[in-house]
Amino acid sequence: MQYRTLGDTGLEVSAVGFGAWAIGGSWGPQNEQDSLAALHRAIDLGVNFIDTAAGYGDGKSERLIGQVLKQRSETVYVATKTPPLPGNWPPSPYDRVEDRYPERYLRESVEERLRNLQTERIDLLQLHTWTRAWNKDPRPFETLRKLQAEGKIGAVGVSTPEQDQNSVIDLMQQGYVDAVQVIYNIFEQEPAAELLPVAEEYDVGILVRVVFDEGVLTGKYTADTRFAADDFRNNYFAGDRLARAVARVDKIKEDVAPYGLSMPQVALQFALAHPGVSTVIPGIRSVYQAEANAAAADADPLPQALLEKLRQHAWMRGFWYGGK
Repeated sequence: MQYRTLGDTGLEVSAVGFGAWAIGGSWGPQNEQDSLAALHRAIDLGVNFIDTAAGYGDGKSERLIGQVLKQRSETVYVATKTPPLPGNWPPSPYDRVEDRYPERYLRESVEERLRNLQTERIDLLQLHTWTRAWNKDPRPFETLRKLQAEGKIGAVGVSTPEQDQNSVIDLMQQGYVDAVQVIYNIFEQEPAAELLPVAEEYDVGILVRVVFDEGVLTGKYTADTRFAADDFRNNYFAGDRLARAVARVDKIKEDVAPYGLSMPQVALQFALAHPGVSTVIPGIRSVYQAEANAAAADADPLPQALLEKLRQHAWMRGFWYGGK
């Protein structure tokens, strides 16, 4: 496993981490024993960074992670996320930051995260979404810095709002965050224009989510793929979205074929090719996925010629909102 420094936090994290949304639910049926086995196998293979959230199964994902880490001796860093109080998602420009992320609520949420994870300190606490409207009054981060000074939090971060990822650039430049979680993949390449270069300039750690574009960039879906009734992908790929995405993936496969590489490997290595990226956190819900993603992390970097071809597959689409 390869490791990279997470911004200026000093944490050396695995290039591929463990995205823990699916083990909490919302991705169709998930056996708890499979989730626990996947976590253990990932750690066996050198994965030392896990990303979860309060909203992943109403804390279930966090509780499973806490259970596993109590059984392990390795150093494993955990990032989790606190959502705003109930309301618009993403937050409306008219929402008041003090109503959605008040200090008392943030403190109570952090205490709940600590209990679920069975730890005394969260390695990275992220606000689960944001709005550009709050950039002139980012007081929630002041609360998180207080919690950091109190030893409850190691590092402070934010997960970008899907429809306006660049809204967090001001936060990065002004030192409010140590890490940013961003959508960056073969289709969604806009972060390479400014967000990732700013991360490099200000030494902000970058966690890449949705690297497989909710699975379609693994190449395993067809236009006829169907998802379980409770799977959020039913909404994400509503209407003709799946068929359109699969058609574009087929074009990518044509460029990849001469290199003999798998689509998951190509998708992961595409994100890791940018020097501003600290770690990629694909969703993992089985031992097989843990092994496949770890192997992809250890693969050689993509040839420059292929990387340049992949850059031509950027897809300037309106964001397909798929949930938290």
